[in-house]
Amino acid sequence: MTFQYSTPVRNAKLDVVEATIGTSAVLRVFSGAEPANCAAADPAGLLCTINLPVDWMAAASAGVKVLSGSWTGNASAAGIAASWRIYDSTGTTCHIQGNATTDMSFVNTNIAVGQTVTVTSFQLTSGNQ
Repeated sequence: MTFQYSTPVRNAKLDVVEATIGTSAVLRVFSGAEPANCAAADPAGLLCTINLPVDWMAAASAGVKVLSGSWTGNASAAGIAASWRIYDSTGTTCHIQGNATTDMSFVNTNIAVGQTVTVTSFQLTSGNQ
């Protein structure tokens, strides 16, 4: 059976993601491949840690939630970004992860030490419309 949700329900589902992860989430970018799930160990090759803004996602609209504010940080290592993870503010619990070439857009995925790493787009979409 396929369910269909109203736009207000789809928006509410998305807004709960940010509320659950909390304010001041942490994004880490890795050169290693995306793990099997969020409970798995971090991938190899931490390239950059970005402390996201307090309100790091805009309110959901039309079943889509997009990044809010500036997502930038300085690289601590060199490599090609392959995956990323978003953690709670303590940086210990991974809640979302993805591929650095298809799930999140960067100004440049070929990262040098000290380079400013900037996320240009990221969105969550609620299906079942």
